[in-house]
Amino acid sequence: MANNVLSKFRIRKGKVFEAPLESAFGRLVTPFEEFIHRQSSSGVLLMICAVVALIIANSPWQEAYKHVLHLPVSYNFGDWSLSMSFHHWINDGLMAIFFLLVGLELKREFLVGELSELKHAVLPVMAAIGGMVVPALIFYLLNGGTPSERGWGIPMATDIAFAVGCIAILGNRVPRAVVTFLVALAIVDDLGAILVIAIWYTESVNTTALMAACVLVGMLWLLKFAGVRRSAGYIFVGILLWYALYKTGVHATLAGVITAMAIPAKPKYDPVAFSTFVKDIIRSFDRCFRPGDKIIANDALRARVTALDNGIHLVQSPLQRMETRLHTPVAFVVVPIFALANAGIPVDSFTSAAAVFNPLTLGVICGLVFGKLIGIVGATWIGWKLGWGELPKSSTFHHIIGVALLGGIGFTMSIFIAELAFAGQNELLIQAKAGVLLASLIAGVSGFLILRRAPIEESTQTGDHHVEKPEDVQQGEKKLP
Repeated sequence: MANNVLSKFRIRKGKVFEAPLESAFGRLVTPFEEFIHRQSSSGVLLMICAVVALIIANSPWQEAYKHVLHLPVSYNFGDWSLSMSFHHWINDGLMAIFFLLVGLELKREFLVGELSELKHAVLPVMAAIGGMVVPALIFYLLNGGTPSERGWGIPMATDIAFAVGCIAILGNRVPRAVVTFLVALAIVDDLGAILVIAIWYTESVNTTALMAACVLVGMLWLLKFAGVRRSAGYIFVGILLWYALYKTGVHATLAGVITAMAIPAKPKYDPVAFSTFVKDIIRSFDRCFRPGDKIIANDALRARVTALDNGIHLVQSPLQRMETRLHTPVAFVVVPIFALANAGIPVDSFTSAAAVFNPLTLGVICGLVFGKLIGIVGATWIGWKLGWGELPKSSTFHHIIGVALLGGIGFTMSIFIAELAFAGQNELLIQAKAGVLLASLIAGVSGFLILRRAPIEESTQTGDHHVEKPEDVQQGEKKLP
């Protein structure tokens, strides 16, 4: 009955209202494809924002740009007040949302993603570790014993949006398994960056505030074990945790990661229970339906649609729902604003030999470009030779070299760590950012060119990214993933 109604709706287009931008509604896209699409689009937007920031910072508007970033922004509630500069709010406040999404992605990857199976996880994890250790060592060799040695964490990071954006331009020339390898590597890389921030870039700790933070973490896990599935409760406690961590001296953005770890990953319904529930609701809906009825005027139909809507939410885990909702605002609002606020530096910081060949800038460039290349390729080769893992399907070490170079695009996280390492030291901060921008440009272009010349398997040429259309669904349920 339900299938007949749906087929009639497909034939009689007048029964279905579609706004001009709703033409893609019928496409079935896997979560991974949706993730890649958003990351690649975000990468393009990031490039634009970085260029815009550089233009503004080297134009007659540079003073206005600095003035806006240093504007004080305060929140007051009675005698309580929290005041920071606009720039500080972006880096400490807005980026907490970014870290919440990073935490959700980490948790999902380790539970059900590429990192959930040991045989698939070994090489990306080894590659990520190699890609963090070698760059840090190269940086320290050039800067050890100097005031700039605090920046050793800067070349450890990989910007997943930029890297995926570069690889997406190549389309089907790059096997999907290679993209998955890069994403898994970058996510482990993010975990390493989070640990570095938490352990090495915390100056002092307020023990009273730390105790309050521990209580709030306990509250988050209590919500989880109590079966709370609405995100509002977790977000509220997470905001309080952010403030507690801000007061402790530990970087407040880590509240996002801690909150993400508490978000439930199991849905209310399993697939069998959900299928039974939906069929019962549809049968009940059809019994209540009369020709000419409109849902808005029929309470019985509306009640069943509401029940179906609630069931759809419960078959998805809270982690999955929150991650899906956060991808768009983080990719297209949070990270671009961060780029606009932090990528604006004087052009002469990286256009003269003296500016580039100082130990700090050179350490960042060598770490991100050569350190990532040596670390990622070397660790992957060792793991592969020892038989601990397999190369991505349809790939060669030509692809791994390209991925390793793209791993040297450190933009977002590298600049974030630079802000922590050289807070209040403007000259060193500008040198570090210049190194990040130059290294990201060199690594991005090099990785793109290497992957463009990589051998193409026949399966890759025809395309691994099959997206089912509504007509595929009509032909048989076996086509659905």
